[in-house]
Amino acid sequence: MGIFKWIGGVLGFMLYPPLGAFLGYFLGSIIDDISEQPRAIPGSGTGEDANSSNYDEGRRNSFLFSMLVLSSYIIRADGKVMHSEMEYVRNFLRNNFGEAAAQQGNEILLRLFEEAKKMDATSPFAYKNEIRKVCSQIATNLTYSERLQLMNFLIIISKVDGHVTEEEVAAIYDVGTYMRIQHSDIESLLNLDSSSNMNINSDSLEEAYKVLGVSPDATDEEVKAAYRKLALKHHPDRVATLGEDVRRAAEKKFQEINNAKEKIYKARGL
Repeated sequence: MGIFKWIGGVLGFMLYPPLGAFLGYFLGSIIDDISEQPRAIPGSGTGEDANSSNYDEGRRNSFLFSMLVLSSYIIRADGKVMHSEMEYVRNFLRNNFGEAAAQQGNEILLRLFEEAKKMDATSPFAYKNEIRKVCSQIATNLTYSERLQLMNFLIIISKVDGHVTEEEVAAIYDVGTYMRIQHSDIESLLNLDSSSNMNINSDSLEEAYKVLGVSPDATDEEVKAAYRKLALKHHPDRVATLGEDVRRAAEKKFQEINNAKEKIYKARGL
């Protein structure tokens, strides 16, 4: 199966015109080139193993396609298409699927930007409304932990140029709200690794409390409960079916959550 041969399993997210029709047509036009590129599916086989692999492949493709579509909304949120943000997406595809996938992913993003511009020319919120519909489909088809990991990727994209604008933060909250992600979880993700990526005037301990979503005045038991709840949501095992690259990213995020917990525990003598 070609890397972008996602129409059957993915366009369930894209049921609403005009964006769904546009993407269906465009993806269909590139399948012949990409489908000729061989790709091994780990664990592929026969019987139940093959069915499981096909199921995992479908979920993974749905996740990656969702990431690509929502990236188009985040990248252009501040009115500028930054090279660093585009390169992050290209590198993600290149490292996992090869140069052809990176080129086609880049072309899809550029076409999405063009479509967004055309739609917004008719109504200032046309593309935003289309993204809302897509997010509604994502919320129905992906688990909460998978949506959190998708949100984490979008936040990383917004941070790669070293500064997150107010417009990008607003777009992140838009997408998170549309995907039915709790605001406290979005804020927690925004504060991961914030000391090196965002202009937040607070020390690392204060940021650690923000990651856990609790006040510095919280009791020890409240801190422990907040960590357990967060760890359960973000455990890498919960996104294992999405592929090893996604799991690695989840492990990095999980470690950052643990680092925040350790800072707080150390300060409290726990």
